[in-house]
Amino acid sequence: MSMELDVFVGNTTVLDEDVYQLWLDGYTVSDAVNMRMETGVLLECEANEEVLLSDTMDQFRTFQMCERLLQSPSKVDNQLMFQIPPHHRAMLIERYYEFDSVFAREVLGKKLSKGTKKDLDDISSKTGIALKSCRRQFENFKRVFKVVEDLKGPLVENIQQHFLLSEDLARDYAAIVFFANSRFETGKRKLQYLSFQDFAFCAGQLISYWTVGAVDTMMEDIDVGLEKEFLHDLKDLKVLVHDKDMLDQHKSLVCAQLKGKISVFSEMEANFKNLSRALINIASKLTHTKDVRDLFIDLVEKFIEPCRSDKWTIGDLRLFLTYYSSSAHTLEAFRHRAVWDRYMDVIKSCILKMYHD
Repeated sequence: MSMELDVFVGNTTVLDEDVYQLWLDGYTVSDAVNMRMETGVLLECEANEEVLLSDTMDQFRTFQMCERLLQSPSKVDNQLMFQIPPHHRAMLIERYYEFDSVFAREVLGKKLSKGTKKDLDDISSKTGIALKSCRRQFENFKRVFKVVEDLKGPLVENIQQHFLLSEDLARDYAAIVFFANSRFETGKRKLQYLSFQDFAFCAGQLISYWTVGAVDTMMEDIDVGLEKEFLHDLKDLKVLVHDKDMLDQHKSLVCAQLKGKISVFSEMEANFKNLSRALINIASKLTHTKDVRDLFIDLVEKFIEPCRSDKWTIGDLRLFLTYYSSSAHTLEAFRHRAVWDRYMDVIKSCILKMYHD
Protein backbone atom coordinates (compact mmCIF):
# COMPACT_ATOMS: atom_id res chain seq x y z
CA MET A 1 0.00 0.00 0.00
CA SER A 2 1.44 3.38 -0.98
CA MET A 3 0.93 6.53 1.10
CA GLU A 4 1.41 10.17 0.27
CA LEU A 5 2.59 12.47 3.06
CA ASP A 6 3.01 16.22 3.23
CA VAL A 7 6.15 16.86 5.28
CA PHE A 8 7.45 20.14 6.63
CA VAL A 9 10.97 20.25 8.07
CA GLY A 10 12.61 23.34 9.38
CA ASN A 11 13.81 25.39 12.31
CA THR A 12 12.42 28.93 12.04
CA THR A 13 8.61 28.87 12.00
CA VAL A 14 7.39 30.23 8.67
CA LEU A 15 4.41 32.57 9.09
CA ASP A 16 2.38 34.14 6.32
CA GLU A 17 0.83 37.36 7.63
CA ASP A 18 -1.96 37.32 5.06
CA VAL A 19 -2.97 33.78 6.00
CA TYR A 20 -2.76 34.72 9.68
CA GLN A 21 -5.26 37.51 9.04
CA LEU A 22 -7.61 35.07 7.30
CA TRP A 23 -7.36 32.76 10.33
CA LEU A 24 -8.03 35.65 12.71
CA ASP A 25 -11.03 36.72 10.64
CA GLY A 26 -12.57 33.30 11.24
CA TYR A 27 -12.41 31.85 7.73
CA THR A 28 -12.34 28.09 7.14
CA VAL A 29 -9.37 26.53 5.37
CA SER A 30 -11.47 26.10 2.24
CA ASP A 31 -12.58 29.75 2.21
CA ALA A 32 -9.03 30.90 2.93
CA VAL A 33 -7.71 28.87 -0.02
CA ASN A 34 -10.30 30.41 -2.35
CA MET A 35 -9.44 33.91 -1.15
CA ARG A 36 -5.74 33.29 -1.63
CA MET A 37 -6.40 32.02 -5.15
CA GLU A 38 -8.31 35.21 -5.96
CA THR A 39 -5.20 37.23 -5.13
CA GLY A 40 -3.22 35.37 -7.82
CA VAL A 41 -0.87 33.67 -5.37
CA LEU A 42 -0.73 30.50 -7.54
CA LEU A 43 0.78 32.42 -10.45
CA GLU A 44 3.17 34.20 -8.12
CA CYS A 45 4.52 30.99 -6.63
CA GLU A 46 4.08 28.76 -9.68
CA ALA A 47 2.19 26.27 -7.51
CA ASN A 48 -1.03 24.33 -7.90
CA GLU A 49 -4.20 24.31 -5.80
CA GLU A 50 -3.16 21.16 -3.91
CA VAL A 51 0.06 22.79 -2.72
CA LEU A 52 -1.87 25.92 -1.71
CA LEU A 53 -4.34 23.82 0.30
CA SER A 54 -1.50 22.00 2.05
CA ASP A 55 0.28 25.27 2.87
CA THR A 56 -2.92 26.89 4.18
CA MET A 57 -3.75 23.88 6.37
CA ASP A 58 -0.21 23.88 7.76
CA GLN A 59 -0.38 27.59 8.53
CA PHE A 60 -3.78 27.24 10.24
CA ARG A 61 -2.46 24.35 12.39
CA THR A 62 0.50 26.48 13.44
CA PHE A 63 -1.74 29.39 14.43
CA GLN A 64 -4.05 27.10 16.37
CA MET A 65 -1.10 25.69 18.31
CA CYS A 66 0.17 29.23 18.96
CA GLU A 67 -3.20 30.44 20.24
CA ARG A 68 -2.72 29.10 23.76
CA LEU A 69 0.51 31.09 24.00
CA LEU A 70 -1.07 34.23 22.56
CA GLN A 71 -3.66 34.18 25.32
CA SER A 72 -0.75 34.76 27.74
CA PRO A 73 1.55 36.94 25.60
CA SER A 74 4.47 36.92 28.05
CA LYS A 75 4.83 33.17 27.38
CA VAL A 76 5.51 33.74 23.68
CA ASP A 77 9.06 34.94 24.38
CA ASN A 78 9.89 32.07 26.74
CA GLN A 79 8.44 29.07 24.88
CA LEU A 80 10.66 26.64 22.96
CA MET A 81 8.10 24.98 20.68
CA PHE A 82 8.22 27.64 17.95
CA GLN A 83 11.30 29.49 16.77
CA ILE A 84 9.69 32.82 15.95
CA PRO A 85 11.76 35.96 15.21
CA PRO A 86 11.05 38.92 17.60
CA HIS A 87 9.33 41.06 14.94
CA HIS A 88 6.99 38.18 14.10
CA ARG A 89 6.25 37.58 17.79
CA ALA A 90 5.17 41.20 18.18
CA MET A 91 3.03 40.98 15.03
CA LEU A 92 1.32 37.77 16.20
CA ILE A 93 0.38 39.28 19.56
CA GLU A 94 -0.72 42.68 18.26
CA ARG A 95 -2.91 41.23 15.53
CA TYR A 96 -4.40 38.60 17.83
CA TYR A 97 -5.63 41.34 20.16
CA GLU A 98 -6.74 43.76 17.45
CA PHE A 99 -10.51 44.03 17.13
CA ASP A 100 -13.16 45.38 14.82
CA SER A 101 -14.48 48.77 15.95
CA VAL A 102 -18.02 47.85 14.90
CA PHE A 103 -17.86 44.74 17.10
CA ALA A 104 -16.47 46.70 20.05
CA ARG A 105 -19.26 49.26 19.61
CA GLU A 106 -21.86 46.50 19.98
CA VAL A 107 -20.51 45.23 23.32
CA LEU A 108 -19.24 48.55 24.72
CA GLY A 109 -20.64 49.24 28.17
CA LYS A 110 -22.11 45.76 28.52
CA LYS A 111 -21.10 43.33 31.21
CA LEU A 112 -18.41 40.99 29.87
CA SER A 113 -20.27 37.88 30.98
CA LYS A 114 -21.98 34.75 29.66
CA GLY A 115 -25.14 36.77 29.07
CA THR A 116 -23.40 39.01 26.55
CA LYS A 117 -21.58 36.03 25.06
CA LYS A 118 -24.95 34.54 24.14
CA ASP A 119 -25.61 37.61 21.98
CA LEU A 120 -22.57 36.97 19.77
CA ASP A 121 -24.62 35.12 17.13
CA ASP A 122 -26.80 38.21 16.70
CA ILE A 123 -23.80 40.55 16.72
CA SER A 124 -22.12 38.39 14.07
CA SER A 125 -25.19 38.57 11.84
CA LYS A 126 -25.57 42.32 12.38
CA THR A 127 -21.93 43.24 11.75
CA GLY A 128 -21.02 40.63 9.14
CA ILE A 129 -18.04 39.52 11.27
CA ALA A 130 -17.53 35.74 11.44
CA LEU A 131 -18.77 34.21 14.69
CA LYS A 132 -15.36 32.67 15.35
CA SER A 133 -13.77 36.10 15.14
CA CYS A 134 -16.47 37.60 17.40
CA ARG A 135 -15.73 34.94 20.01
CA ARG A 136 -11.99 35.61 19.86
CA GLN A 137 -12.49 39.34 20.27
CA PHE A 138 -14.99 38.91 23.12
CA GLU A 139 -12.72 36.47 24.97
CA ASN A 140 -9.84 38.93 24.58
CA PHE A 141 -11.96 41.70 26.12
CA LYS A 142 -12.85 39.42 29.04
CA ARG A 143 -9.24 38.31 29.51
CA VAL A 144 -7.81 41.82 29.58
CA PHE A 145 -10.57 43.04 31.91
CA LYS A 146 -10.02 40.17 34.36
CA VAL A 147 -6.25 40.71 34.50
CA VAL A 148 -6.15 44.49 34.94
CA GLU A 149 -9.34 45.43 36.82
CA ASP A 150 -7.73 45.05 40.25
CA LEU A 151 -4.16 46.08 39.45
CA LYS A 152 -2.53 49.17 40.91
CA GLY A 153 -1.22 51.77 38.53
CA PRO A 154 -2.23 53.39 35.23
CA LEU A 155 -4.62 51.27 33.18
CA VAL A 156 -2.92 51.74 29.80
CA GLU A 157 0.50 50.89 31.22
CA ASN A 158 -0.85 47.79 32.96
CA ILE A 159 -2.39 46.56 29.71
CA GLN A 160 0.84 47.19 27.81
CA GLN A 161 2.92 45.43 30.44
CA HIS A 162 0.76 42.32 30.74
CA PHE A 163 -0.31 41.93 27.10
CA LEU A 164 2.65 43.48 25.23
CA LEU A 165 0.41 45.65 23.06
CA SER A 166 1.15 48.94 21.31
CA GLU A 167 0.13 52.10 23.17
CA ASP A 168 -2.72 52.87 20.75
CA LEU A 169 -4.25 49.40 21.08
CA ALA A 170 -3.75 49.44 24.86
CA ARG A 171 -5.66 52.74 25.01
CA ASP A 172 -8.56 51.18 23.13
CA TYR A 173 -8.60 48.26 25.56
CA ALA A 174 -8.47 50.72 28.46
CA ALA A 175 -11.68 52.28 27.11
CA ILE A 176 -13.34 48.85 26.95
CA VAL A 177 -12.28 48.02 30.53
CA PHE A 178 -13.39 51.45 31.78
CA PHE A 179 -16.81 51.23 30.12
CA ALA A 180 -17.34 47.63 31.26
CA ASN A 181 -16.56 48.62 34.85
CA SER A 182 -18.73 51.75 34.98
CA ARG A 183 -21.45 50.30 32.72
CA PHE A 184 -22.07 53.57 30.85
CA GLU A 185 -25.24 53.53 28.77
CA THR A 186 -24.25 53.30 25.11
CA GLY A 187 -27.11 51.34 23.56
CA LYS A 188 -29.93 53.91 23.46
CA ARG A 189 -31.20 54.82 20.00
CA LYS A 190 -30.04 58.44 20.32
CA LEU A 191 -26.49 57.25 20.92
CA GLN A 192 -26.30 54.93 17.91
CA TYR A 193 -24.65 57.62 15.77
CA LEU A 194 -21.60 57.58 18.05
CA SER A 195 -18.76 55.28 17.00
CA PHE A 196 -16.46 53.21 19.18
CA GLN A 197 -13.70 55.76 18.60
CA ASP A 198 -15.99 58.57 19.82
CA PHE A 199 -16.55 56.70 23.07
CA ALA A 200 -12.90 55.62 23.34
CA PHE A 201 -11.81 59.27 23.11
CA CYS A 202 -14.26 60.23 25.87
CA ALA A 203 -13.09 57.32 28.01
CA GLY A 204 -9.53 58.58 27.65
CA GLN A 205 -10.61 62.01 28.88
CA LEU A 206 -12.48 60.59 31.87
CA ILE A 207 -9.57 58.30 32.79
CA SER A 208 -7.03 61.12 32.51
CA TYR A 209 -8.93 63.74 34.51
CA TRP A 210 -11.79 62.27 36.57
CA THR A 211 -10.31 59.14 38.14
CA VAL A 212 -8.34 58.96 41.37
CA GLY A 213 -5.23 58.37 39.29
CA ALA A 214 -5.60 61.80 37.73
CA VAL A 215 -4.52 63.33 41.05
CA ASP A 216 -2.82 60.49 42.96
CA THR A 217 -0.80 57.89 41.07
CA MET A 218 -0.15 55.87 44.24
CA MET A 219 -3.78 54.87 44.76
CA GLU A 220 -5.14 51.41 43.97
CA ASP A 221 -7.56 50.84 41.06
CA ILE A 222 -6.73 54.36 40.00
CA ASP A 223 -8.03 54.30 36.44
CA VAL A 224 -11.00 51.96 36.61
CA GLY A 225 -13.56 54.11 38.45
CA LEU A 226 -14.32 57.82 38.82
CA GLU A 227 -13.10 59.66 41.92
CA LYS A 228 -16.01 59.86 44.37
CA GLU A 229 -14.74 62.95 46.18
CA PHE A 230 -14.53 64.86 42.91
CA LEU A 231 -18.05 63.78 41.93
CA HIS A 232 -19.31 64.97 45.32
CA ASP A 233 -17.57 68.35 44.89
CA LEU A 234 -19.41 68.87 41.59
CA LYS A 235 -22.54 69.66 43.61
CA ASP A 236 -20.91 72.99 44.54
CA LEU A 237 -21.20 74.10 40.91
CA LYS A 238 -24.97 74.47 41.31
CA VAL A 239 -24.38 78.00 42.59
CA LEU A 240 -23.76 79.04 38.95
CA VAL A 241 -27.44 78.49 38.11
CA HIS A 242 -29.15 78.71 41.51
CA ASP A 243 -27.78 82.18 42.26
CA LYS A 244 -29.75 84.42 39.87
CA ASP A 245 -27.27 87.30 40.03
CA MET A 246 -24.35 84.99 39.25
CA LEU A 247 -26.29 83.34 36.39
CA ASP A 248 -27.12 86.74 34.87
CA GLN A 249 -23.55 87.96 35.28
CA HIS A 250 -22.18 84.77 33.70
CA LYS A 251 -24.54 85.18 30.75
CA SER A 252 -23.53 88.84 30.27
CA LEU A 253 -19.84 87.95 30.26
CA VAL A 254 -20.27 85.16 27.71
CA CYS A 255 -22.50 87.26 25.44
CA ALA A 256 -20.03 90.14 25.51
CA GLN A 257 -17.26 87.78 24.40
CA LEU A 258 -19.26 86.07 21.65
CA LYS A 259 -21.12 88.96 20.03
CA GLY A 260 -20.20 89.02 16.34
CA LYS A 261 -18.15 85.82 16.64
CA ILE A 262 -20.74 83.05 16.26
CA SER A 263 -23.51 82.54 13.71
CA VAL A 264 -26.14 81.59 16.31
CA PHE A 265 -25.65 84.48 18.73
CA SER A 266 -29.40 85.22 19.09
CA GLU A 267 -30.23 81.57 19.72
CA MET A 268 -27.37 81.26 22.21
CA GLU A 269 -28.46 84.39 24.08
CA ALA A 270 -32.07 83.18 24.27
CA ASN A 271 -31.08 79.64 25.39
CA PHE A 272 -28.06 80.46 27.57
CA LYS A 273 -29.77 79.73 30.88
CA ASN A 274 -31.20 76.41 29.66
CA LEU A 275 -27.85 75.30 28.28
CA SER A 276 -26.01 76.33 31.44
CA ARG A 277 -28.55 74.56 33.65
CA ALA A 278 -28.18 71.42 31.54
CA LEU A 279 -24.40 71.31 32.01
CA ILE A 280 -24.58 72.10 35.73
CA ASN A 281 -27.40 69.65 36.42
CA ILE A 282 -25.49 66.86 34.70
CA ALA A 283 -22.51 67.64 36.96
CA SER A 284 -24.49 67.83 40.19
CA LYS A 285 -26.15 64.43 39.68
CA LEU A 286 -22.97 62.44 39.08
CA THR A 287 -22.92 61.24 42.69
CA HIS A 288 -25.62 58.73 41.70
CA THR A 289 -24.56 55.55 39.92
CA LYS A 290 -27.48 55.69 37.47
CA ASP A 291 -26.67 59.28 36.49
CA VAL A 292 -23.02 58.35 35.91
CA ARG A 293 -24.20 55.57 33.61
CA ASP A 294 -26.48 58.04 31.79
CA LEU A 295 -23.74 60.65 31.28
CA PHE A 296 -23.61 60.33 27.49
CA ILE A 297 -27.34 60.15 26.88
CA ASP A 298 -27.77 63.23 29.11
CA LEU A 299 -25.14 65.15 27.14
CA VAL A 300 -26.90 64.27 23.89
CA GLU A 301 -30.48 64.92 25.00
CA LYS A 302 -29.94 67.97 27.19
CA PHE A 303 -27.15 69.81 25.40
CA ILE A 304 -26.14 68.44 21.99
CA GLU A 305 -29.65 68.03 20.56
CA PRO A 306 -30.78 71.61 21.49
CA CYS A 307 -27.64 73.01 19.83
CA ARG A 308 -28.15 70.79 16.80
CA SER A 309 -31.77 71.93 16.58
CA ASP A 310 -30.63 75.57 16.44
CA LYS A 311 -28.05 74.64 13.77
CA TRP A 312 -24.92 75.47 15.74
CA THR A 313 -21.71 74.79 13.83
CA ILE A 314 -18.84 72.97 15.51
CA GLY A 315 -16.99 76.30 15.49
CA ASP A 316 -19.88 78.02 17.28
CA LEU A 317 -19.92 75.29 19.87
CA ARG A 318 -16.16 75.40 20.45
CA LEU A 319 -16.20 79.17 20.99
CA PHE A 320 -19.22 79.01 23.29
CA LEU A 321 -17.77 76.27 25.50
CA THR A 322 -14.41 78.04 25.63
CA TYR A 323 -15.85 81.37 26.80
CA TYR A 324 -18.54 79.73 28.93
CA SER A 325 -15.80 77.91 30.85
CA SER A 326 -13.28 80.75 31.12
CA SER A 327 -15.81 83.47 32.02
CA ALA A 328 -16.68 81.69 35.28
CA HIS A 329 -13.21 82.59 36.54
CA THR A 330 -14.08 86.30 36.53
CA LEU A 331 -17.16 85.84 38.75
CA GLU A 332 -16.03 87.21 42.11
CA ALA A 333 -18.44 85.12 44.17
CA PHE A 334 -17.53 81.85 42.46
CA ARG A 335 -15.15 79.85 44.69
CA HIS A 336 -14.91 76.50 42.93
CA ARG A 337 -12.59 77.20 40.03
CA ALA A 338 -10.41 74.06 40.30
CA VAL A 339 -13.42 71.71 40.32
CA TRP A 340 -15.02 73.75 37.53
CA ASP A 341 -11.98 73.48 35.27
CA ARG A 342 -11.61 69.76 35.93
CA TYR A 343 -15.25 69.25 35.00
CA MET A 344 -15.51 71.60 32.03
CA ASP A 345 -12.23 70.59 30.35
CA VAL A 346 -13.51 67.02 30.01
CA ILE A 347 -17.11 67.96 29.17
CA LYS A 348 -15.96 70.39 26.47
CA SER A 349 -13.69 67.77 24.86
CA CYS A 350 -16.40 65.09 24.95
CA ILE A 351 -19.14 67.34 23.57
CA LEU A 352 -16.95 68.50 20.70
CA LYS A 353 -16.09 64.87 19.87
CA MET A 354 -19.75 63.83 20.04
CA TYR A 355 -21.12 66.78 18.04
CA HIS A 356 -21.58 65.29 14.58
CA ASP A 357 -24.23 63.52 12.54
